[in-house]
Amino acid sequence: MDIKKLVSQMTLEEKAGLLSGGDFWHTKAVERLGIPATMVSDGPHGLRKQDSAADHLGVNESIKAVCFPAASATAASFDKDLLEKMGQAIGESCQHEALSVILGPAVNIKRSPLCGRNFEYFSEDPYLTGKLAAAYIRGVQSKNVGVSIKHFAANSQEHRRMSSTSDVDERTLREIYFPGFEIPVKESKPWTVMCSYNRINGVFSSDNRWLLTDVLRDEWGFDGYVMSDWGAVADRVVGVHAGLDLEMPASGGVNDAKIVAAVRDGKLDEADVDLCCERILNIIYRFVENAKPDTPWDKEAQHLLSAEIAAECMVLLKNEDNVLPLSKNEDVVFIGEFAERPRFQGGGSSHINCCNITSAVEASEGMLVDYAQGYSIDRDEATDAMIAEAVEKARSCKAAVVFAGLPDAYESEGYDRTHMRLPECQNRLIEAVAAANPNTVVVLHNGSPVEMPWIDRVKGVLEAYLGGQAVGIATVKILFGDVNPSGHLPESFPKKLSDNPSYLFYGGEGNRTEYREGIFVGYRYYDKKDMEVLFPFGHGLSYTTFEYSNLRLSAEKITDADTLTATVTVKNTGSRAGKAVVQLYVGDDESTPIRPVRELKGFDKAALAPGESRDISFTLDKRAFAYWNTELRDWHVESGSFTISVGDSSRSLPLYARVTVEGSAELPRHYDMNSIFMDIMADPKAKAIFAPLFQKMHDSFSGGEGEEKPEDPIIKDEMMDAMLQYFPLRNLLSFGEGAVSEDALLELIERANA
Repeated sequence: MDIKKLVSQMTLEEKAGLLSGGDFWHTKAVERLGIPATMVSDGPHGLRKQDSAADHLGVNESIKAVCFPAASATAASFDKDLLEKMGQAIGESCQHEALSVILGPAVNIKRSPLCGRNFEYFSEDPYLTGKLAAAYIRGVQSKNVGVSIKHFAANSQEHRRMSSTSDVDERTLREIYFPGFEIPVKESKPWTVMCSYNRINGVFSSDNRWLLTDVLRDEWGFDGYVMSDWGAVADRVVGVHAGLDLEMPASGGVNDAKIVAAVRDGKLDEADVDLCCERILNIIYRFVENAKPDTPWDKEAQHLLSAEIAAECMVLLKNEDNVLPLSKNEDVVFIGEFAERPRFQGGGSSHINCCNITSAVEASEGMLVDYAQGYSIDRDEATDAMIAEAVEKARSCKAAVVFAGLPDAYESEGYDRTHMRLPECQNRLIEAVAAANPNTVVVLHNGSPVEMPWIDRVKGVLEAYLGGQAVGIATVKILFGDVNPSGHLPESFPKKLSDNPSYLFYGGEGNRTEYREGIFVGYRYYDKKDMEVLFPFGHGLSYTTFEYSNLRLSAEKITDADTLTATVTVKNTGSRAGKAVVQLYVGDDESTPIRPVRELKGFDKAALAPGESRDISFTLDKRAFAYWNTELRDWHVESGSFTISVGDSSRSLPLYARVTVEGSAELPRHYDMNSIFMDIMADPKAKAIFAPLFQKMHDSFSGGEGEEKPEDPIIKDEMMDAMLQYFPLRNLLSFGEGAVSEDALLELIERANA
């Protein structure tokens, strides 16, 4: 298909019309030229295809589909292959339903546990987010169906999401909020990108040319089309020039007319309109020419796949006295209505109309498992009678498993949480059951961290997150040992909400939200502060044990143009087969800019039989060592020593090695009369010029009279040096006793700048 030729045959009105939806879910057809309409659908963990009444908040019913685990769960797998496999299944579903694009994955960073949409996002870490999203996208698009990676960008709260501005410095954007998009754009080539509702530093994402063109296209090489989130368009004419190709949903012709008028009035270049049309048509025909409507959709097979995926994602947070796995030969009681009516997905645009739901109670049929309701989900209460029944059954069983978590109303698109607590009725139930049975285990169904005031009184905690429609099958397999848990936390669990770095500023003031914590999001903050957390980033237990050894680097010294290979041996030292999640972190040992102690730069999952060992290798390039330098407006590696750490969480890193990296870019330096000696003496070239004057100043102060000075000359010299390092060059004129004239000093400054 010659897209440019096709666009040249369109009238201005037809071109303007193509830039908005035909209705709520379809692009607009141009029947005169045979241009078809194509359908997009909400996702990303299953299809929310609406055949009749349409909305983007999950209010009206959609077709029956398979609900896979949400991103909060799949991120805990730390398994790129698993995400790709899930993507393939969803891609097949899309082909069967003639959907050209599924709206997802959602890759916004979990800045705070309060974000109502955290269940739909992967992680607090941009590297983990980007790599898992890239794998999911590869899977979906291998079936010739597109994705729309969202919400670009800095959309980490639901509060005032359509009007607020996320005020973020560029270094923080580049290091934290952009890589979740940048990595998939470069590695997996998503067909479309969805811009967010919010402003970024005062400019709506839909109007932001720097965001949509300069960064996304010119820097990262994105070649698909950008669509708006539903109703996110601020100024349609400005948006066309910025690079917003498709407005969704239909504008009723209002914005189409504005585009036409702007072109005719000379306020908008028709070439911008043509470019938007070309990008949209490229994707439309990429789907149409590869459509396979006869693709089968085996929902039952996908239901079982959903269970398999959910089991790989569950995180064993605590397992005191090896209370898990449970014995199938001893009485167990499941307590809590979530055991019978599980919460397995979030609310809003990703809410799936499930074709099948399997609860833990149903999955345990035929086993020695009793059940007590414990609390009511609908009324959010636990009556005295409910708790009494639960306690009585708990006393008579070998182990009690309380199914707890956040009700639907606590987490949803459109609004944020106001606290990090479980419902009080569930906390009371857990306390009562734990007092009645020493072998109490808690299973959590939630999309974001919760506080656990009872953590010291229960022996086991299994984080199931929102595990999809077959979560009950997966939970029972984990609890009874048919599957060895291998999930690890993709986010830190703070002890309390006020520990979170964004606590003082989250939500903002009016329509302004300042990201004052900067790059210190999640474990980057907790580790820098050396703060105790409930569970650290990357944490996850197993029914077996693993040993890490023999970390070796391919070189002791490299330049930032080289790559470094780090290899580690991991061994299953237990009696069960299991999967180890190997995590590699990089830290700059001594940096000029303020940096985190360590950052995740590699991860892999290894299935190992008892006694089996395997070498795991990671390749590190410049970005593994770099930070975003606002002076260079580029990634910069500061020459020096870096520590490579390997283990199974950000707080459990038994192995480390050091490498020296030589940076190739030299920072621009400029000196003037107000430059201080500390900065000058840190620059070898400038130091050679000014060292004699610094020494004269030092000698002058050391020999002065009238002040009480330490008797120890070593201490005296150290004090002088400490004080003088903050002196600006201009002080040479006032304190230098004529050692240098102003003209001579200006000449030295000129030499240093040259």
